[in-house]
Amino acid sequence: MSYLVLARKYRPKTFTEMVGQEHVVQALTNALTTQRLHHAYLFTGTRGVGKTTVSRVLAKSLNCQGVDGTGGITANPCGVCQACTDIDAGRFVDYTELDAASNRGVDEVQSLLEQAVYKPVQGRFKVFMIDEVHMLTNTAFNAMLKTLEEPPEYLKFVLATTDPQKVPVTVLSRCLQFNLRPMAPETVLEHLGHVLGQENIDSEPQALRLLARAARGSMRDALSLTDQAIAYGGGQLQEAAVRQMLGSADRSHVFRLIEALAHGDGKSVVETSEALRLNGLSAAATLEDMSMVLQRMAVLQAVPDMAEADASDPEAAEMARLAGVMPPDETQLLYSLSLHGRQELGLAPDEYAALTMVLLRLLAFKPQATNSASASAEKKTLINPQRATLSPASAAAQPITQSVAQAPSAVQPQVPPAPPVVAQRQPEPQPAAPVQALPVRDMQPREVAPWEDDPSYDPEGSDSPSYDHDSDAAVVAMPVRQQAEPSAVLEPQVPTTEVPQIVATPEGEFWHKLVMEMSAAETINALVRELGLQSQLVARDTDTWMLRVERESLNSSTSRERLQKALETAGYPVRLTVEVGRVQDSPAKRNAAAAAQRQAGAEAIILNDTYVQSLMRDYGAKIVPGSIKPL
Repeated sequence: MSYLVLARKYRPKTFTEMVGQEHVVQALTNALTTQRLHHAYLFTGTRGVGKTTVSRVLAKSLNCQGVDGTGGITANPCGVCQACTDIDAGRFVDYTELDAASNRGVDEVQSLLEQAVYKPVQGRFKVFMIDEVHMLTNTAFNAMLKTLEEPPEYLKFVLATTDPQKVPVTVLSRCLQFNLRPMAPETVLEHLGHVLGQENIDSEPQALRLLARAARGSMRDALSLTDQAIAYGGGQLQEAAVRQMLGSADRSHVFRLIEALAHGDGKSVVETSEALRLNGLSAAATLEDMSMVLQRMAVLQAVPDMAEADASDPEAAEMARLAGVMPPDETQLLYSLSLHGRQELGLAPDEYAALTMVLLRLLAFKPQATNSASASAEKKTLINPQRATLSPASAAAQPITQSVAQAPSAVQPQVPPAPPVVAQRQPEPQPAAPVQALPVRDMQPREVAPWEDDPSYDPEGSDSPSYDHDSDAAVVAMPVRQQAEPSAVLEPQVPTTEVPQIVATPEGEFWHKLVMEMSAAETINALVRELGLQSQLVARDTDTWMLRVERESLNSSTSRERLQKALETAGYPVRLTVEVGRVQDSPAKRNAAAAAQRQAGAEAIILNDTYVQSLMRDYGAKIVPGSIKPL
């Protein structure tokens, strides 16, 4: 007898045998019990979560005849009637499975729909199951829309796909959609224990944990890996053999790496990485296991009570110990580096060298400890306070500052201490500029006050300090800055804009006005308007006008004829002649002169404003060139 793999041998045959999909089982069970049946179902989810299994169980529930042949629609198919056994064996004539991955054309869909017109032969319902329905072409989808929306009462559609986003919304709107979720590692672990118990195979709990995590939510993958592990271990499931089969790193290596990183031991990190290389363990699997352990550590650091819930895991105690050794911020940093480091393994020439760099990166970005924070702050300080030298001016100001600080005051406000400020690099002290003697002015003699002759004179009898002019206190000369005497208004400022000078001619005003009127009326444009603006009306007669331009390119026959036609429209039916020469009075020159005049007037208004002059005089303000625009 041929061997039947575990994934097929232990495929659920009823809804009660399904694990990890309770939300789907409950919905379908209630629908079957109350006879509220939809005509189309769509099951979505990743590989190996039970999409095909649910469709077969649903087909058996719809067509089950009971043990005595008198049964009806039920949520618990008997499994012994002809319909149930034929569906399990794949030979039930009224249950059709179509693999859309290999039959994705419109012809295959049409041949399937042609069977819909015939009533069931053996069962109560015809069930069309289309697997990987997202692989159908758009034409095939369109061909089945009408039948999918209004099928015969004896026809049920069951669609399954791993990528529902590729299914047209017109199909989604016609189906009841059920999303089968990936299974939790605990659910997979429990089911594997049940299967191995039925097979009478000895297994270690940690080996089953490795298989459950490696399945990544797929029960079929878990059972397939279990088959492989049984063959690899000679009929037994041991942790060492399963770990070597999967190529995953021993958790002891991961714990050693995390502890070395927590203590900043770079030597242990490199040695452990080399041990992984020698044992041929996967670098990607090492980072993956580190991410899982660090995630558990972060949870324990945030919620310490979770350690009691994980008591069944033999590694929970070690994770709890590491959670107390590594600070939470370093845990988060190492977790992020482990996630992003997996993407860098394929870019490096050696994945183990990339693994070492990812691990050492934490030591490079490791936050400084509290006891070394002050030392690092001193290293970042660029000036040593003990070696800093004072300039003569600051040295002279220091005694004055100290005396002011020591002077008694009536009320001293409570000022909170200022935060520490890291010293920044200061420019090298420059020697003080020599003090220049100020010119002595002739002053009128004044009366001598009594307290000037008698230092002990105290007119109010107070305890105010007396001043001794003969003391030996050093007097340091301070440079005196004099401010210029303010004047009411500065001299008038001259605008920077130069107004071009034009030589007005008798015909210039007439030609300028006429050209501007034609431009405003849009009777001339483009090159014709440019000819009118750049030309000078030299002479005009009753039937002939002479223009002068400076550029030969403007004197084209087409532009001249169009300008002549525009003049005729304006009421001047004349013939134009154009010569090339120096132009002194053209509409363009007049427009430029007028614009310059307005700009100069605007600049004069701003420059001669009293407030603007005070800003320029007292604060050295300057007007940005080009910022003044006439309104």
